[in-house]
Amino acid sequence: MHIDHYSFGRIIIDGQTYSSDVILYPERVDAAWWRKEGHYLQKADLADIVAAKPELLIIGTGAHGVMSVPESTIAFLESHNIRVVMEKTDKAVELFNAQPQGKKLVAALHLTC
Repeated sequence: MHIDHYSFGRIIIDGQTYSSDVILYPERVDAAWWRKEGHYLQKADLADIVAAKPELLIIGTGAHGVMSVPESTIAFLESHNIRVVMEKTDKAVELFNAQPQGKKLVAALHLTC
């Protein structure tokens, strides 16, 4: 999977355009990702990601980094052996595209704010 382009509120993944927040799994894109509290990522928002058992979760916190990820959420993910990297979404996209093939990777990307 490759992210072709990201701009505020819009992302193109393998030629497909999305205008809502997305989670990229190794085999699919979830374009219906919504958090219990829009700009606050909680454990309750991560059940499908934890079930996917990625080695690495890249979190895009938005164009301006508005989405917050509390330490308790990071600790929860790390307790499931998931390494977490958080960046503004443009940097998160760069990191995602730079990862080696075959790495079990998930990206949760907030496209606005």
